[in-house]
Amino acid sequence: MTAEARLVDYLARELARAGVRHVFGVGGANIEDLYDALHATGDVIRTVVAKHEFSAATMADGQARATGRLGVVAVTSGGGAVNLVPGLAEAYASRVPVLAFVGQPPTGSEGLGAFQDSSGKAGSLDARALFAPVTRFCARVDDANSIPELLARAVAAAQRDPKGPAVLLLPKDVQQALVELREPAPAAPRARAEPRIQDSTVAVLRGAERVLVIAGEGVASADARAELAEVAQRLGAWVAVTPDAKDVFDNHDARFAGVAGVMGHQNVGQCLRRADVCLLVGTRLPAMARGGLEQALAGTPVICIDPEPPFVPGVFVRGELRDTLRVLAARLDPGPCPSPEHAGPTPLPTPRTPRTPATSYASAVASVEAALPPDAHVFVDAGNAGASAIHLLPAPRHGRFVVAVGMGGMGYTFGAGIGAALATGQRTYVIAGDGAFFMHGMEVHTAVEHAAPVTFVIFNNNAHAMCATREQLFLGAAHPSNLFRPADIAAGVAHMFPGLDVTRADDSAQLRQALLRTNAGSGPAFVTLDFDPAEIPPFLPFLNTAGRTPAENEETADERGPVRVG
Repeated sequence: MTAEARLVDYLARELARAGVRHVFGVGGANIEDLYDALHATGDVIRTVVAKHEFSAATMADGQARATGRLGVVAVTSGGGAVNLVPGLAEAYASRVPVLAFVGQPPTGSEGLGAFQDSSGKAGSLDARALFAPVTRFCARVDDANSIPELLARAVAAAQRDPKGPAVLLLPKDVQQALVELREPAPAAPRARAEPRIQDSTVAVLRGAERVLVIAGEGVASADARAELAEVAQRLGAWVAVTPDAKDVFDNHDARFAGVAGVMGHQNVGQCLRRADVCLLVGTRLPAMARGGLEQALAGTPVICIDPEPPFVPGVFVRGELRDTLRVLAARLDPGPCPSPEHAGPTPLPTPRTPRTPATSYASAVASVEAALPPDAHVFVDAGNAGASAIHLLPAPRHGRFVVAVGMGGMGYTFGAGIGAALATGQRTYVIAGDGAFFMHGMEVHTAVEHAAPVTFVIFNNNAHAMCATREQLFLGAAHPSNLFRPADIAAGVAHMFPGLDVTRADDSAQLRQALLRTNAGSGPAFVTLDFDPAEIPPFLPFLNTAGRTPAENEETADERGPVRVG
């Protein structure tokens, strides 16, 4: 007799077989059957209930980035489904493999005014149309017997280059329907075509005396760090990284040129102007990574190795990153080639304001660097805190350094850091401002509930300070709505979560001491430090405007080194 089980039990079994150990989400009536099946797995699959569906998506995203495995999220219909969209949009833009299960009302009530109907019938919201633009695959499961095929297609789409989210829409009655439990047929091995690099492209690289490599997040996604280092060594290349990829190349290596783009180092532009060719690896070079480099890029031949074509003109080499880099290395002269002299990633000087206290972004980031374990993960949020960490904080030698620049959503790090910490068990730092905290900082509750080894470091300037700085520099005055009344975040969090290690540091020295102490713990910790909202972070559009025009900076950068402002 053939065994049968509910569709949700089949899903739980297949997820466990695939090695999924966490499913993140927020429950509800139209997804409760899946949660029931997941709970029945015992300790095999751990369900982690977030405080908001956006953060549930970023937890799955953070786990995927930290482990290279598929992240999984499950949410209910209506507002739960809609709240999922921005988290999936970030995963889509940053090419992160995430699988989402989204509950739907029973099929018999569609088009009849069902609560949270998103079938698209009778003028209702169409969930497939909602998710299609932010997914690599989206399907509605109308027939329980179609689930083996649809699940396999969803997983394959999420993990195939370019990676990204996949969504399965699950009506409640279909979740409860019985499916036949068959042993899945072994998946046919996917044919991997041998990477093809034109002889002319290899000749350009071999003939170049000076090469600048700009490496992106795709290197981490493909686990191609060793292959990148080998190519750079054989080319004698300088290596710069995009803001979301600080950890793909050793930040202490003599070849490291710094971060490219609007939060980057002037040395990258100087190297690019001296380079005979620019090699993009694992990045399409979006605006945040090429800001300030446009003129130099226009005068330099560009070669791009990536699953998708670059955003700048150049030769495009499509292919799986690790294999393509291996083929390229084999066609280059063997042995290390010394790179030309360069200035290195010297931090930009930033102007001081009359109200700037002794604690600056630079001194605070230095304290974080001094305390950061070499195998820690670092998740950096948007805003002034993010710009400072990207520019000033070297990536840990054996952990991830993650920045969400795909959609740049404030508050991304709170969920993502928890997801990474739970998946790896490694100490994870979340560096965020108070604005990001007020958006999604209540995920601290999730960290406390699951004893996640996360240290939340909040740079509090009582403002949406990047917005206020933009208004001050570009519009003439900061609007009061972006400047907040002072808040003692540490005191509030300490009262909300008794037993949580909470510190309000008064200066950088106390910040360092608190971080060193919390590193030894096994659970979450929370540290805040106050800043002046008027302090300008190392963000090129701000520094250029505060000092001189971008054209003046471009003309004088080579002759006078880093432009001093203020």
